[in-house]
Amino acid sequence: MLEASERQELPAIPGKRYFTIGEVAELCQVKPHVLRYWEQEFPMLSPVKRRGNRRYYQRHDVLLIRQIRALLYEQGYTIHGARQKLSGDEAKGDMSQTQQLVQDTINELEGILRILRQ
Repeated sequence: MLEASERQELPAIPGKRYFTIGEVAELCQVKPHVLRYWEQEFPMLSPVKRRGNRRYYQRHDVLLIRQIRALLYEQGYTIHGARQKLSGDEAKGDMSQTQQLVQDTINELEGILRILRQ
């Protein structure tokens, strides 16, 4: 588990439709091989695969990965426990995903405001 002083703010999610595995790895601060492993362990995580088996993640995938990361790295869940939490009714009321959505929306609106002020 990470101590409060070791926790880092994750970067804001850009307003794109699809993200490569490298971009998601940076946004979620995990290695690409970890993302591929999590795809096997968490059935709800399934990026779009295109030519050459290339993975393309959507915004909801990035949010889910951040939620998995928080459960495993910050809250100390095991893979099995995190899978149960995400697939259960508790996942519907999970505040960490809601907070991330609110923060991302605020960041996007601030960016729009900066553009409009120019």
